[in-house]
Amino acid sequence: MPKKRSQKMTLIKSISGIRGTIGGKPGTSLTPPDIIKYTSAFATFLMQKHPGKSLKIVIGRDARISGTMVSQLVSSTLIAMGIDVVDIGLTTTPTAELAVVWCHADGGMIITASHNPKHWNALKLLNEQGEFLSASDGDKLLQLSEKEDFLFAEVQQLGTYTTDSSVILKHIDLILDLPLVDREAIKNAKFSIVIDAVNSTGGIALPMLLQALGVNILHCLYCDPTGEFPHNPEPLPENILEISDAVVKNSADVGFVVDPDVDRLAIITELGDPFGEEYTLVAVADYVLQHKKGNTVSNLSSSLALKEITESYGGNYYASAVGEVHVVEMMKAKHAVIGGEGNGGIIYPKLHYGRDALVGIALFLTYLAKSGKTCSALRFQYPSYFISKNKVEIGSDILLDDLLNEISDKYKKNVVSRIDGVKIQFGKEWVHLRKSNTEPIIRIYAESDMQEKAENLAKKIIIDFKEIINGK
Repeated sequence: MPKKRSQKMTLIKSISGIRGTIGGKPGTSLTPPDIIKYTSAFATFLMQKHPGKSLKIVIGRDARISGTMVSQLVSSTLIAMGIDVVDIGLTTTPTAELAVVWCHADGGMIITASHNPKHWNALKLLNEQGEFLSASDGDKLLQLSEKEDFLFAEVQQLGTYTTDSSVILKHIDLILDLPLVDREAIKNAKFSIVIDAVNSTGGIALPMLLQALGVNILHCLYCDPTGEFPHNPEPLPENILEISDAVVKNSADVGFVVDPDVDRLAIITELGDPFGEEYTLVAVADYVLQHKKGNTVSNLSSSLALKEITESYGGNYYASAVGEVHVVEMMKAKHAVIGGEGNGGIIYPKLHYGRDALVGIALFLTYLAKSGKTCSALRFQYPSYFISKNKVEIGSDILLDDLLNEISDKYKKNVVSRIDGVKIQFGKEWVHLRKSNTEPIIRIYAESDMQEKAENLAKKIIIDFKEIINGK
């Protein structure tokens, strides 16, 4: 009897890669033909970028159930295109980014759907610097995928396949060598730590890192990389209740939660309270800026707390469009010493230009150890902001760009940014509106110094939408 297919099939194509649900018909979800098609397009893109060169690509994956299947299809397709494959196996996204550079590869593919549930997977694509493709390169790749004009190699020109299982250890060694990571301070603090790795590759990397940092008391939740996620894998407060209880039960100093590919970090205080996903970056930036004055960058939907901390050290804060590639581009342009996203993504250029929960943990623990404070006291020293996240479904016959333009015009007396959608400043409050690239909705993020005020600000904009729509 065939298995029931209860999940809605989805395939999303964007400049950052291809993601979708496993199963279904080609073109509607991430099926084997789709995996082959987009892997072939990436190979063709690299061939055109490096004509006549013998190419090498690094591939790695998180622990989700479909990972082996997808990885085998990807590696076989690349070999069939005449490209040499270095398979680093179960790994983290930041480790794969670094491995592209170490292996002198021409690109990389990370097989992970990040924080999406287990029935999702994705092909995330990297350039030769181990960074996500630019918008223009992503567009070129999508155009190639639509043409499907691929040339596969003859038998004597097939690519090779090798493996490398040493990359996580090398990643950790580089973290330990960073001047702002103090292993002795962490060891002497004798921290008791709880981790939740959602049964993915964080269960491999985090214990290795913490042991190398001298942490002897470690309590592990869901560190078996089976891909059977025990809860929603996005590290939001409502999804990490079990570790909050475990921190208190074990009298731990701090708890760390990562998503399946270990590029986002959530922190739990010794009281069992969420440190706040926005404040992961704020705390790490605070520590870095104490030792290296400079600029910071986060995206437009991130908290103003980072701006306040940066300016208190004499630096300048800059906001980029949403998306890691946009944050990285602005960090390079503004020579930022630290940056990231308000979802717990830390980008520390001294190591590499990619969100990295492992370096985030090492820097945070060093700061916690040297401060002599509890985790909750450290959090209390930062300005408190609250973000309300909403979305509004708009009829498919309504032009979203026109709607955003009218909102922008309505508030033209305020400070308005059009870098990515519309962001409107109301003193120390703001609201950010962005249209979805995949469905007729507008996302509305609002921030204020009280949760109720943030929610009221979002509701105000939603009422504006309705008035504009009804007036058409």
